[in-house]
Amino acid sequence: MLKAATALAGGVARQGETCGALSGAIMALCCLVGREKLEDRDQYDRAMELAARIFREFRKEIGHSLCSEIQRIRYGRSYRLFLPEERQAFHQMGGHARNGCPEVCGVAARLAARTILELKQDSG
Repeated sequence: MLKAATALAGGVARQGETCGALSGAIMALCCLVGREKLEDRDQYDRAMELAARIFREFRKEIGHSLCSEIQRIRYGRSYRLFLPEERQAFHQMGGHARNGCPEVCGVAARLAARTILELKQDSG
């Protein structure tokens, strides 16, 4: 998962799109509930329902799902992370300080873990 999710950082390849932590949370969930056959509509619907719940809860807690908008909320502006000078400014502003991206990642991980644990309790 870590290897597959490497380029999700910075809103997918540093482009400021969907938060990589949110994408990773949904990937983790779908390792458990994702469909194994393209035709499996029931499993598709189940995975979508649970992923949508994580998405909604993430947006409610963080304020947005786009990396660039999360930056704007947290730092008052967004950074074009694909530009080395803006990436450096983002780091200097605290982008990887505890209350920056690591906190956002923590929220996404907590939401995924809670959902996965609920599923395991319901099935066992």
